Amino acid sequence: MLDKAYGVGERAPQVDGPAKITGQAKFAGDIKLAGMLEAKVLRSPFAHARIRSIDVSRAEALPGVACILTGNDLGDIDPYYGHAVRDRPIVAIDRAKFAGDPVAIVAAESASIADQALELIVVDYEELPHATTIEEAMVANAPQIHDTEQLRLGLFHGLGDFQPHNNICYEHHLEDGDVEKLFSKADEIVEGEYRFPSVYQYSMEPHLTVAHWIANDQLELWSNCQHPYLVRAEVADIFSLSKANVRIHVPYLGGGFGSKSYTRLEPMAAAVARKAARPVRIANSVTESMWTSRRHNMICKMQTAADKDGMLLARKVELWLDTGAYADNGPRVVATAADAAAGPYAWQAQKVDAFGVYTNRPPSGSYRAFGATHLQWIGESQINEIGRRVGLDALEMRKKNLLKFGDTIRKGGKPLDADLIGDIQKVADGLDWGEKRGENIGRGFGIGLLAAGSRPVSTSFLRLEADGTITVLVSTTELGQGARTAMSQLVSEVLKVPLSQIRVPDGDTQITPYDRSTGASRSTTLAGGAVHLAALDLREQLIDIAVKMWKLSDEAIEIREGQVWGGDKSATFAECLEWHFGFVGGELFGRGIVRPEEGQGTYSAGPVFWEVCTGGVEIELDRDTGEIKLRKVVSVADVGTAVNPSLIKGQEMGGAAQGLGNAIFEEMHFEDGQLMNGNLADYRVPKLFDMAEEFVSVIVQNEDGPGPYGLKGVGEGILAAMPAAIVNALGELGIEINELPATPERVWKAMNDSRQDDNTLQKKIGGE
Repeated sequence: MLDKAYGVGERAPQVDGPAKITGQAKFAGDIKLAGMLEAKVLRSPFAHARIRSIDVSRAEALPGVACILTGNDLGDIDPYYGHAVRDRPIVAIDRAKFAGDPVAIVAAESASIADQALELIVVDYEELPHATTIEEAMVANAPQIHDTEQLRLGLFHGLGDFQPHNNICYEHHLEDGDVEKLFSKADEIVEGEYRFPSVYQYSMEPHLTVAHWIANDQLELWSNCQHPYLVRAEVADIFSLSKANVRIHVPYLGGGFGSKSYTRLEPMAAAVARKAARPVRIANSVTESMWTSRRHNMICKMQTAADKDGMLLARKVELWLDTGAYADNGPRVVATAADAAAGPYAWQAQKVDAFGVYTNRPPSGSYRAFGATHLQWIGESQINEIGRRVGLDALEMRKKNLLKFGDTIRKGGKPLDADLIGDIQKVADGLDWGEKRGENIGRGFGIGLLAAGSRPVSTSFLRLEADGTITVLVSTTELGQGARTAMSQLVSEVLKVPLSQIRVPDGDTQITPYDRSTGASRSTTLAGGAVHLAALDLREQLIDIAVKMWKLSDEAIEIREGQVWGGDKSATFAECLEWHFGFVGGELFGRGIVRPEEGQGTYSAGPVFWEVCTGGVEIELDRDTGEIKLRKVVSVADVGTAVNPSLIKGQEMGGAAQGLGNAIFEEMHFEDGQLMNGNLADYRVPKLFDMAEEFVSVIVQNEDGPGPYGLKGVGEGILAAMPAAIVNALGELGIEINELPATPERVWKAMNDSRQDDNTLQKKIGGE
């Protein structure tokens, strides 16, 4: 199947499928180095505690223990890291700030010995007052998680005005128009307080890093990270190394979904390996990964105003996101949530105040479609409620109020680059919107926007080797989304070679060129854009060789069927190289660079594109139990141009599954800062039998994206759309949901609360 060319738009098989199916694909856990030690982490049992002393003497005496790292070993380096705010030490220095915070690390000959050693370490803790919820962190005289005056910006903050205070890590404000004036004259106002839970970005492969110091100033890491170049920069900074002397290998990832964004275990593994003077591996358990990164929980107050005809006037939003004990990607989540709060509507005025709050909980980071997933279900449910009040159904409300192509979304930001009305009509068509439904059958949809693309800097080299093989050097991380296949197809489209002739090796910062990151739906658009440019560069070089070889004009040369043609003459790529170099040998390089235009690299001027978060569901409700059964999902992927429709459908199905989990199953339960369901027995993720009976995938190709062939990224939008669609489907059945997940218990309670309200109303009407 790989022995033919697959261009853009074709359903090519996954190029790494055979390696994965046969077990030949290498993951970080497969790395074995001579003399490698296994490391285990001792973690704080308290949500907030001062570390008075640590006694490791008994643990160090255990046979097989190589070394134990504590905060006392970090005096010769700057031990704090964090890409936005440098607030997270490699291990706790003086205080543990959440239950699960690393306090010491044991490196031993085996994992079992390391586990035994952990039991022998004695830590003298002084338990401190804690603030483990947003409410506790925001009250007057709350325990301070950080000395905000001492906080420093990270290497990749992009935050602009950074003024942390009390337990506020970061705040972001948007205001346009006179909100109060419009609310004063509105005919309809919907308002409420809403809650979104902590959610774990469950992937099949937990976090893992192998560290090996080749010399005092040369460090090699194998890590399942999504952003190798950003990790390289942070690690180099911590240990005062040249970036070129930090090498990061990125093999296949068993999923990431944002949990492996930025720097995770790499500083810990490097610090232990430095002390041990041997290679060290740290591998998280699922519970430890849940302590390492999660989705922000949130409290939101939203008000939406409209006139009597259903024309939207203004929206006012206050939201608080719990970023945990360390900022991680919290500031960017806050800013993106602020963007998503207003929704894709033509407001006369809007005001959004968004806050990231430090608490004594595990740190929160990126999770697929962050910000949009938090806010879209809230805003969309209020749009539907206004529609019910004024006599417009959900589709009519959106057609009346949605932004049009080219409209301003955020002052100074990129205008809308999509046909939203066309997108939502496709969802409605897929749901058979106008047809009669059963008594307990609800239909709902949601539409929103996600600021996508992240910083637009990517580089690629294509290496044409002497035998005609093309090696694609690009640092996009393959974490199951099909990046290697998409990159191969972009090359195949330009150079007309079969996929079997194209190689896409692992990311390696010493070999594969700079790419900002893998996330924010950016890879095919930006890294793929660099690959496309590199392929065009290589194509021009081959044409130039053919011009000289056959003494023809440029116009007479074409590339097809994996060969160079000039009239009735043809030559393979290998033959072109042999003629060019005069013997069998030599190689050509194509280069592609994507970077922002002047002044277009900031968050405020972005995003690279607006990802449309559009989808719908049909559900069946069991009114006796409150249980929701998913009958149908309609996903609309507005991709500009589809490189591989099969990959897009897979992305949409995966995103829909995660959206289902966020909507009705998943929630990390904490009591006084202690994670109570930190395992996959107690933490519920969707299973196969939870999925919809029918999945409809609609791909919209308007060629309106910034990538090659007018493409733009995909895969996050349906996740944000799913909670909105499910909440709106429940709303159509008369059930109002103000807190996720919509578990059977919450649905049953909301259903019965609405019945009590109806009974009270009937009594008032009857004069009782």
